[in-house]
Amino acid sequence: MCGIVGIVGNQPVSERLVDALKRLEYRGYDSAGVATVIGGKLERRRAEGKLVNLEIRLREEPLAGTIGIAHTRWATHGAPTERNAHPHFTDGVAVVHNGIIENFAELKDELIASGAKFETDTDTEVVAHLLSKFRREGLGRREAMHAMLKRVTGAYALAVLFQDDPSTIMAARNGPPLAIGHGRGEMFLGSDAIALAPFTNEITYLIDGDWAVIGANGVHIFDLDGNVVDRPKQLSTAAAYMIDKGNHRHFMEKEIYEQPEVIAHALSHYIDFAGNRIKALSGTIDFAKIPSLAISACGTAYLAGLVGKYWFERYARLPVEIDVASEFRYREIPLPSEAAALFISQSGETADTLASLRYCKELGLKIGAVVNTRESTIARESDAVFPILAGPEIGVASTKAFTCQLAVLASLAIGAGRARGTVSAEEEQVLVRYLAEMPRIMGQVLNAVQPKIELLSRELSKCRDVLYLGRGTSFPLAMEGALKLKEISYIHAEGYAAGELKHGPIALIDENMPVIVIAPHDRFYEKTVSNMQEVAARGGRIILITDEKGAAASKLETMATIVLPDVDEVIAPMIFSLPIQLLAYHTAVFMGTDVDQPRNLAKSVTVE
Repeated sequence: MCGIVGIVGNQPVSERLVDALKRLEYRGYDSAGVATVIGGKLERRRAEGKLVNLEIRLREEPLAGTIGIAHTRWATHGAPTERNAHPHFTDGVAVVHNGIIENFAELKDELIASGAKFETDTDTEVVAHLLSKFRREGLGRREAMHAMLKRVTGAYALAVLFQDDPSTIMAARNGPPLAIGHGRGEMFLGSDAIALAPFTNEITYLIDGDWAVIGANGVHIFDLDGNVVDRPKQLSTAAAYMIDKGNHRHFMEKEIYEQPEVIAHALSHYIDFAGNRIKALSGTIDFAKIPSLAISACGTAYLAGLVGKYWFERYARLPVEIDVASEFRYREIPLPSEAAALFISQSGETADTLASLRYCKELGLKIGAVVNTRESTIARESDAVFPILAGPEIGVASTKAFTCQLAVLASLAIGAGRARGTVSAEEEQVLVRYLAEMPRIMGQVLNAVQPKIELLSRELSKCRDVLYLGRGTSFPLAMEGALKLKEISYIHAEGYAAGELKHGPIALIDENMPVIVIAPHDRFYEKTVSNMQEVAARGGRIILITDEKGAAASKLETMATIVLPDVDEVIAPMIFSLPIQLLAYHTAVFMGTDVDQPRNLAKSVTVE
């Protein structure tokens, strides 16, 4: 969601702050701002909309200063206007914030009663006013920071500048991530290591309840009680990635076409290709002994978990309990302490998923994390980490992270089956060979289907509503296809289990309704064809995504048929993900939407 950066430097920082913010654009935002201390006075520049507007403002009104904080805002309280953009100023204090101050209304009333005048509609402004109030009452900067943290409740990552201290940034974390970067005569602060990658690869991560005083030559970190604490310094891999679009129009397009490569990279971490075996799984979670598995995640990661449920139950005969993370912990599921739980998150910072993880941890379950960021909070709080190795994903609508999550879950399910004796050595070898073929097949599919999908997307861009249908693992893919189309084209779309068609959705079918049917020629194919016939009988326009056998067996007239190679069921979800991603992408391009940063969305949802 919101992005934070800060620099305690030895040269002007405003340009570098904006460059760092660009690396956080993937998180989603609607305004941006930067503040520095110049000659003992706080100065700032803010702009509504994209960072280019802030850059224009800075060209017109340059901002000097060798210390500064900057912010991209994703609106929660108050409209996305320049007035509500961060940094917020109050009487010698500048604040940027990611999160939600839950008791802001109570604090605001108290502050107004004591004479404070609020200039914005945000919850964040209470933080700045509290700091100013404590300073006026005679507290020093550190004491004021500590006192403020004792008063606020909720989720926050904070960076603070004091006008009378042009050498220090203060920071605090409770929920949303914050990383401190160590330089040579300079120090850095950012919402993640990617923002700091141009400056340093030496990172210290704050944990919940930490607050820090950052100077040019180091950092002092305290817990919420004010005790000095030590947090380890570690090397980040973020600097190894070049984040640019290359020859592609959008990051999303680039990330779609990166999938054969990143899938191969992910699989190599889990598969012994020479022996066609799954490598030994983490000893922390003994899949042979656990009675059940809980899976939880949000958005696209949750849909990956739904596919994973089919695999774990089929190959490992392991009962799986799954729910979206925002509901999971509130159901008070009676999970046995002998069970294990998997939490799936691209960023590893998703607030609802992290809360569900902590709920399971309290119940005594062993925790596994399927994440893209091994330095993330979810990874650090888990007993076993299963990296998806997708590399940075900048497009808000997940593509390569989704298929890498699927590849990892498939590998884990097969490995669990082998450990539990439900998959024989011979079956394991066959399944692994299918996985090993997947990168090559994905490359072939991307090259083969793109022209037809681009033409089809032109027609799809004229529609207001789209229905997706699928059975088995194609049901979560139907929901994922609908989600992708909604996210980036703003066309209303729904994904349904094909067998549920007669239980309501069929009422929507007419000659204007495209129905996208995901139907590999698997054990569910004939039943899915029956559902297609019901659609055809009512004039619905069928877009069939199938394989060569399915195309040969289908006798129905369709609006379009996208034919993929015949593949085994274990890799079909990854292969069939490609056309649904391309359909959403090209439809959005024809509609002229902001593909990489769709409205109202954030890449990393770090508050509930």
